[in-house]
Amino acid sequence: MKMSVIELIKLGQKYLKLWPEKPELAHYFADYKAVQASRFVCKYFPALAIFTVIMQLYIASGLVMGQGSVEAALAALPQALFYGLFLLTMPIQALVISGVKADKLLPPSLASWYRSGIEKAKQQGQTDGEQKFNRQALESISKLAVYKPRYIDLAKLLQITFYTASIQNQRDR
Repeated sequence: MKMSVIELIKLGQKYLKLWPEKPELAHYFADYKAVQASRFVCKYFPALAIFTVIMQLYIASGLVMGQGSVEAALAALPQALFYGLFLLTMPIQALVISGVKADKLLPPSLASWYRSGIEKAKQQGQTDGEQKFNRQALESISKLAVYKPRYIDLAKLLQITFYTASIQNQRDR
């Protein structure tokens, strides 16, 4: 499906929000590490870009050695802005790449695992009734049954199953 860059960024944000933060997923999905890295970049790189610009201007001005001048800082401004803008584009790149990944179809082996996971979740929800899953979770799972699942559908399935499992664990306590 053809999407604009803005749509890809929004899809990437949604994908990063949906993917559960469960370390055990790293053993089963290679995407877990990519999602964690993208989250890290989106969270810390804007501040790193500002810090980089400020530090480059501070060091270039000569204030560190006690001989500061505004002219020296202004001379270093283009280079500082270049590095700052480069670091600011990293989160955008991470979101675009995540959006592209979220829109890709699952490989056949993972798609069959996805379909069996949906069926198991439906069966578990129907046999346990209201105790295991609430109605919203069952409706969400039934909406996920797609002919050609994508990575964002996998993230939704994992989010729903981990959410309902955490609710069940809280009830059991």
